[in-house]
Amino acid sequence: MNHHLRFPKGSRCVEAALVGAGAFGRSLLAQSRRMSLLRTGIAVDREAATAAAGFAAAGVPTVDIAQCNTAAEARAAWDRGHYVATGNLDAVIDLPFDILVEASGQPEPAAAAAFAAIERRKHVAMVSKEVDSVIGPFLASEAAAKGVVCTPVDGDQPSLLIDLVTWAETLGLEIIAAGKSSEYDFIYDPARGQVTTALGSVAVPDFNGLWNAGEDLAATLARRVAAIDLPTHAVPDLCEMGIVANATGFLPDISAFHAPILRTREVPTAFDTRAEGGILAGTRRIDVFNCLRLPDEVSFAGGVFITVRCSDATTWRVLEEKGHVLSRSGRAGLIFNPRHLLGIEAPTSILDAVLHGRSSAGPICPVVDLVARAAADLPQGRALAAKGHHHEIEHLTPELIPAVRLEPDRPVPYYLLANKRLARRVPAGALLTMADIDFGSGSLLLDLRRRQDTAMDTAP
Repeated sequence: MNHHLRFPKGSRCVEAALVGAGAFGRSLLAQSRRMSLLRTGIAVDREAATAAAGFAAAGVPTVDIAQCNTAAEARAAWDRGHYVATGNLDAVIDLPFDILVEASGQPEPAAAAAFAAIERRKHVAMVSKEVDSVIGPFLASEAAAKGVVCTPVDGDQPSLLIDLVTWAETLGLEIIAAGKSSEYDFIYDPARGQVTTALGSVAVPDFNGLWNAGEDLAATLARRVAAIDLPTHAVPDLCEMGIVANATGFLPDISAFHAPILRTREVPTAFDTRAEGGILAGTRRIDVFNCLRLPDEVSFAGGVFITVRCSDATTWRVLEEKGHVLSRSGRAGLIFNPRHLLGIEAPTSILDAVLHGRSSAGPICPVVDLVARAAADLPQGRALAAKGHHHEIEHLTPELIPAVRLEPDRPVPYYLLANKRLARRVPAGALLTMADIDFGSGSLLLDLRRRQDTAMDTAP
């Protein structure tokens, strides 16, 4: 489509407030500086200085940045036309911006920020998938009730995959599977006999046979054993695909995902049904794969894909001649979008929300929950700290299971337990339940999830 028709030049400039000036947030700050239709003039982080550094990194002159602690200071700076940096959301929440972009990745604060914006009838662009995985349907419905939009963003995989799935469904394509490549490529160096990811390298001296295993699915899947010391998927993979499941109704084939290590040309063979020589028990499945490539080959770049049934054999033979990737059987084809551009691309969803009142997810409902299984015996009182770039919790393995109402004996959502403590011992292999978690003096995220459960119980 012509995006100048979607976002005509001369449309009013959208005002955004960013919460979380990390890598994603800073890329948005920089990109909005290049746009006539979007201004991100407010940044919130744990400290005003951190938010100010985000503006400075995006090229905002220091003289134009005001570090503010109070609402009065923020209002005065806004009225002067300054960029407002703060460590206190309350100082800026009532300024006249259109949309809050929540990119902190911190479950409780992110839920509070999004809910505060919706209560003030401001749109929300939810980059913090941790919150979306727990209360995404509630935030979307609550926003709609207030006449605003809560949307994922095109700079991240959930929105991009929802776009690809719904595009294919509009065309009448039969989708077998949908997913993304995991965070880090598996880069094979035949000369050294090594497979390397961003997390490290392992020696795989017998990998040559597995590298050329494209016609043998069993040998292809054996790569996971050969590279067993390298993780094949991360919590964000399941978290993001859970958001897609809630928007599309697709389900995981197994709760912890297959997550095979595949060359791009092998994806349609693996992500087909077992009857067709693939690994899936049925269609409309969701999963991830790890992109295996040589050092000089192009990356899948954490992009998204679908595999579709090649119902019209004549047409797909023509497409194969043009370079499209088909399965070994010729019965499944790969369609993919090898990109996710963080804050560079997020503005399209932000503009759609404000200018058109449209979410890039569309209607969503609770389909799956991201939950946690103990990978070791966990003692009573253990802190469940979500740490690192991936906000993972040590000794917990993520799984996607059908969404259910929260009850003491039922699994607790992964990011609802984040940064809490265990109320009792949990043995290795057990799913963590609500009764296992000490919620201390309370949790807004828990309160909002209970409201989502109530709405789910009363839905027609």
